[in-house]
Amino acid sequence: MLHENVELQGIEELTEGASGGVCLQRVPESLRPHLNEGAKGRVLMPACAEIRFVTDDNKARVTLSGVDGEVQISPFFGMYRNASCFTVGTEPTTFEIEMPEGFASRLPALEKITHPFAPRVCRVMMRGAQVCLHGVEGDGMRPPEREEVPWLRYLAYGTSITHGGNASWPHLTYVAQAARRIGADLINLGLGGACHCEPEMADYIAARTDWHIATLALSVNMVGGFTREQFAERVEYLVNAVVGVDHSRPVACITLYPYFNDLEPRGSEAADKAASFREILREIVASSPHPNVHLLEGPEMLPDMGGLSADLIHPADDGMIQMGENIARRLQPLVNSIPRG
Repeated sequence: MLHENVELQGIEELTEGASGGVCLQRVPESLRPHLNEGAKGRVLMPACAEIRFVTDDNKARVTLSGVDGEVQISPFFGMYRNASCFTVGTEPTTFEIEMPEGFASRLPALEKITHPFAPRVCRVMMRGAQVCLHGVEGDGMRPPEREEVPWLRYLAYGTSITHGGNASWPHLTYVAQAARRIGADLINLGLGGACHCEPEMADYIAARTDWHIATLALSVNMVGGFTREQFAERVEYLVNAVVGVDHSRPVACITLYPYFNDLEPRGSEAADKAASFREILREIVASSPHPNVHLLEGPEMLPDMGGLSADLIHPADDGMIQMGENIARRLQPLVNSIPRG
């Protein structure tokens, strides 16, 4: 989405802020009433969305606030993280981003390196509370050109693990790590605690024409409140709706990542339900008539249980990076099959 003189990557709608500015949200307002209560709030959060721009002097002043909490900021120039990450609170805060002198002096050399993002593109990656954008200022500011950002766009739908979980900063989430490794723009539709596979969400993802490859991590959020039959019904609809529209778009379905129920004794209801949810997804993928659907086993993406945080469900930074590497390795052959044009 373009807004004034910047690009808002991963943002689908803007609403008027209570104290000025515009509030960013990841899905259209028309979809929100059809989602569960948790998801209605989660889709307002940025989850790795970015404010992007290029300026003549490689400097900018950005004013943001969190609508009802803190927002984490990871600034980049192209692929290169700029200085330290930081946090913005609920009061409008102006921060300056300036390209380091040593980096700027080497731009001609950096521009000869093949990167998904041009090094002049400033990327303000965000995670946390809903963001209110109050302004972005800079000399000659403009949105990036198409050739300055990746041609490949990767959509990820899933739970809080996809949303960002216990990663320290937005760029350390596994989907951001995977996107970096396959050279893709990220569209993060992770919904912390609220990935319930509503048919309206399925139809929305299927109807979007702005992605080339997707992962569907389905879904530890449904283990507690849904029966096996309800899970199977929703997931079958979601998978076939998303893969059925365009067979040139590969879709990788990911079984439950390892978590605390896997530590329960074999034969217990908790362990059996986790195992059955994985088996249901396997069967749905295997029986799908569409050639572009693929299966990834969640425990293979995070083979080291020690990559989890102490809550035994959300990966910490090491686990997120390992997942990003493993998922990217499996996605790369699928990326290579996508027609570019």
